[in-house]
Amino acid sequence: MIINGERVDSVSGETYITYNPATGEPVAEVAKATIEDAERAVQAARQSFDYGKWRHFPVNKRARILNKIAAIMRSRFNELVELEVLDSGKSISAAQGQVMQAIEDFEFYASAIVGHRGNINNVPSGFFNYVLKEPVGVCAQIIPWNYPLMMAAWKIAPAIAAGCSVVVKPASLTPLTAIVLTEICHEAGVPAGVVNIVPGPGSLIGDYLVEHPKVDKVAFTGSTPIGKDIMAKASKTLKRVTLELGGKSPNIVFEDADIDAAVAGSLFGIFYNTGQSCEARSRLYLHENIYDDFMEKFVEKTKQLKLGNPMDPSTHVGAIISRNQLEVIDSYVKSAIEEGATVLVGGHEVKVQGFEGGYWYAPTIITNVTPKMKVVQEEIFGPVVVVQKFKEEKEVIEAANDTIYGLGSAIWTKDHARATRVATQIQAGIVMVNCPFSAFPGTPFGGYKQSGFGRELCIETLDLYTEDKSVLAYYGTRPINPFGV
Repeated sequence: MIINGERVDSVSGETYITYNPATGEPVAEVAKATIEDAERAVQAARQSFDYGKWRHFPVNKRARILNKIAAIMRSRFNELVELEVLDSGKSISAAQGQVMQAIEDFEFYASAIVGHRGNINNVPSGFFNYVLKEPVGVCAQIIPWNYPLMMAAWKIAPAIAAGCSVVVKPASLTPLTAIVLTEICHEAGVPAGVVNIVPGPGSLIGDYLVEHPKVDKVAFTGSTPIGKDIMAKASKTLKRVTLELGGKSPNIVFEDADIDAAVAGSLFGIFYNTGQSCEARSRLYLHENIYDDFMEKFVEKTKQLKLGNPMDPSTHVGAIISRNQLEVIDSYVKSAIEEGATVLVGGHEVKVQGFEGGYWYAPTIITNVTPKMKVVQEEIFGPVVVVQKFKEEKEVIEAANDTIYGLGSAIWTKDHARATRVATQIQAGIVMVNCPFSAFPGTPFGGYKQSGFGRELCIETLDLYTEDKSVLAYYGTRPINPFGV
């Protein structure tokens, strides 16, 4: 772990092993944080924020350091990609895109912070009112295992751009690239104590950080149940909270859509990153007039997806993160069968030649589902899509919104009026129109309903890491005497 700019062991001396999901083999031995370690990290962050220089650096200087972080990451691009693949089991093509976006995040916030400023307000004559943007303080940032480096960048970049200090709790399964990123931050010139990282169990370290009275803000990406628990615990000290949680995103294909484009986009939307994405488009709604044509192509393309060596650029679908997650996915598929659904493709564990010790699950298509089935309502977090027909626009909008979640959504149509009309009625923070991608640096990412609140990856994120301080001054020549005594 890294505390106050130094690589340190756990106070207890404990470590744990991380494993390559593609092979099941050990990758690294990592220090396992204790409460004492978390306390050391919070104190280092608190000291750096209250008495250090970082928050007082001119904005342009912080921007230069963020750009230097990005430059170092670019110079170590292949190393970061390889480590991300080993740590998470994802395909190299997915890792390359995610590492590149992590780099671009730092470049984006280096530019964004320069224009992030307060304002001057109109007030009565003789008064002057200006608003300052001040960093919120010490931030606990809890990172998920599905995008280890990219999610770390999504959180660290805006926080330190704003002048905050952070304690990062990476996912226990995938801590390696976040540790390297912390080292890169220091190499680029971020002062000791501004970025600290403590790998360890979320139930222990995460909870401690969330409840710590000297932590001012919590940013969490993960499941909705854990997000609710964090929100409850953070409320005890009224911490600011940003939550990016689960999803069950609808993917709607209308009868006038470009079928080939919709098939390709739908394939990517659910099977990219092995379906282990919060905004995975896992509910596919097809207009009845194009259902047969679409499904014939969709099934054919799904069967062509290659599972295999994650370091091979021709591999489409990587491994499942762990044996436990694979069993969760399989249990959902079995529940669908028990409830009367049909598994059209996949629906089983796969043994990949040369990677027999890894955790692999076949890309899966399920049909003949009903709206209240578990596989339709609950987040599976794997390469499983459920398919339903629809007839009318109003009908599919109601079906799309029939969920506790509201993160991503996709619409495929050549009718721009329909696209706009439907987009305004979908209850989701992200709407993709004729597009398989959900975010670029600068585009707000976050959800409605139980998918959380707050937006990441955008200029508005800086507001989540700053306080607005209103300064009201009087410069008139006559003293103010409101009581007249």
